[in-house]
Amino acid sequence: MRMHHAPVTTEPTTAELAAIDAEWPLIAAELDVLDAEITLLYAEDHGGPSPLDWRRLRRAEARVTRAATETTARTDPRRAA
Repeated sequence: MRMHHAPVTTEPTTAELAAIDAEWPLIAAELDVLDAEITLLYAEDHGGPSPLDWRRLRRAEARVTRAATETTARTDPRRAA
């Protein structure tokens, strides 16, 4: 039995690029959280995280929450005003 598969494209479509662009603020915010978490892990080797390290993590997490809310409001047609 022969299976027919869709051809594999090497380039993203315009729609895929638009979706990435729409979600980029959320992706960037999540990368900020990851960076802050990595900083906390490395700080353990140098006497522990500082209050500034924890503050950076909290702010990054707050950015993720805001970006997720904004992304959902922009991309979910049921939430259109």
